[in-house]
Amino acid sequence: FFFNDTATTEIYTRSLVGSVRCVQETGTWGLRKKRMKTHSSVTSSRRKCRKAHFGAPSHIRRRIMSCHLSKDLKNQYHVRAVPVRKDDEVQIMRGNNKGKKGKVIQVYRKKWCLHVEKVTKDKANGTQAQLPIHPSSCKIVTLKMDKDRKKLLEKKKVVAKGKGKYKAGQVEMGLEQAFSLLPLLYQFKKKKKKKKKKK
Repeated sequence: FFFNDTATTEIYTRSLVGSVRCVQETGTWGLRKKRMKTHSSVTSSRRKCRKAHFGAPSHIRRRIMSCHLSKDLKNQYHVRAVPVRKDDEVQIMRGNNKGKKGKVIQVYRKKWCLHVEKVTKDKANGTQAQLPIHPSSCKIVTLKMDKDRKKLLEKKKVVAKGKGKYKAGQVEMGLEQAFSLLPLLYQFKKKKKKKKKKK
């Protein structure tokens, strides 16, 4: 396709190439499919999400640096994960130190890591240095309990109670109600279309 003006021919060929690529990628002619936003008030931009994560203040880092509880603690408190703190006993689940247990000496929020007792490396000058361990690769074996921790566990337990799975009977009832509403929705759509035509 050639036009008198070279600029217009270039634009036209570019648009054609773009639409062919689109057909190859998505199987549809026209614009590329947009990804759906999960939450209208929260950004889905990778750049902004990373900036928010790595620039998070200390009180938010505390919540992000949570550890899963062991099976026994889960059954006892009915809670899956809790923000880790100093004096909790932790078991390492991943990495070279997998299986090691020890007390948490320090929760280093600035560097997003934990320092665990006896998990160290020897330096060239002979001194020992703490190895940084990410909280996601640990699980809490024993909790350091105080009144604030008890309050937190009780609060989380109450929230978890409302999250219970649906039973088979409840699911069937829900489906029946949904199917009973379908004809009403269909009628409503038809009415909307008629109104648009009249205008």
